[in-house]
Parts: sequence; C-alpha cells; structure tokens
Amino acid sequence: MSNAPVDNGRRRFLTIATSVVGGVGAAGAAVPFIASWNPSERAKSAGAPVEVDISKLEPGQLIRVEWRGKPVWVVSRTPKMLEQMKEHEGQLRDPQSQEPQQLESSTNDYRSLRPEIFVAVGICTHLGCSPGFFQGNFSEKVEGTDDGFYCPCHGSKFDMAGRVFQSVPAPLNLEVPPYTFLDETTILVGEEKGVA
Repeated sequence: MSNAPVDNGRRRFLTIATSVVGGVGAAGAAVPFIASWNPSERAKSAGAPVEVDISKLEPGQLIRVEWRGKPVWVVSRTPKMLEQMKEHEGQLRDPQSQEPQQLESSTNDYRSLRPEIFVAVGICTHLGCSPGFFQGNFSEKVEGTDDGFYCPCHGSKFDMAGRVFQSVPAPLNLEVPPYTFLDETTILVGEEKGVA
C-alpha cells in the first residue's frame, strides 16, 4: 500500500466531470425517448385541419381535397345552381337539414357559410361510395334539376347543397365538415370559427 497523500482536488474534479458526462448522456438518451411519445407526422396530418386555396375556383367547378382520409369537395355554385335548389325542396328527404348529424352551420338554406361556396365530405351516407358530380346533365337523374351528385353504387341522389332526394337508399344528407374562411380565398377544413 502506498502512503502517498490523497489529492482531494483531483478526486473532486473527477467526480464532477463524471457526473456532468453522465448527465449529458442521460439527457441525450431521454430526448429521443420522450420525442417518441409525440404523434408521427402521418398521424398529425390525418386529423389536422387542411387549408384550401379557392382563388382559382371557377363558378360551377368542384375541387377535391383530403381531410382525415376522406374526400372533401369544395364547389363554387353558380347563381343558377342556387336558384334551382329552391325549386325541388319538396322532393328532398331532409330539406332543412334537421337530422342530428348536421353541424349548425349546415342548417341554413344553402348548408354553407357562403351561399356560393359549398363544402361537403364526398362520401355517400348509404354505404360509403363516392358520388359523382353531374353538372348540366343531372336532369337525367332528377327531372328539372341541372346539377347534383349521383352515387353510382346504389343510385342515391343529392342536390347542390348535398341534400338527399326521397326514395333513394341514402338516409341522410351529405356531411358538411367543420370549416371556416381564413380570408376571401382560403378555407380551413377541419376547424370551425371560434373552436380551438
């Protein structure tokens, strides 16, 4: 055994240095571990609101976007489309959108925040097929109505407000997703105004 004096300064330095290196290592291991608890980018985007630029949307045109894995339609309705919607209310199953699945913003005459812009989930309320948009030739499906949506799977028909016609398999109007206008040309699908 050595009888050399103990260097307490060196011992303190080594203890502090080891503690610092150990602390940095623990923090380095903890950061990725804790970050792994966060939802993935794919999971975030699946439920996240989607911005839609409607600046180039022409009257009578429909564009499709995806929100929560569902197709969402944004349609620029013409004045003629809006006028014709009033003419066939007697043929609709739920013309005032009183069914409980409807958002409050979808219970007005046009089922929209602005009459000329219609936003809906493009999935038939019968068995989940995606209806087609018939512009100018919908009268083949419903007499006296030029424009609407027709589901090819089982023949359900919807008007330009997504309201279902009577005597078809679909039990409900098309779903209107929560949405808001961020400005004149941008819609945020997936979030209602004033709702966090």
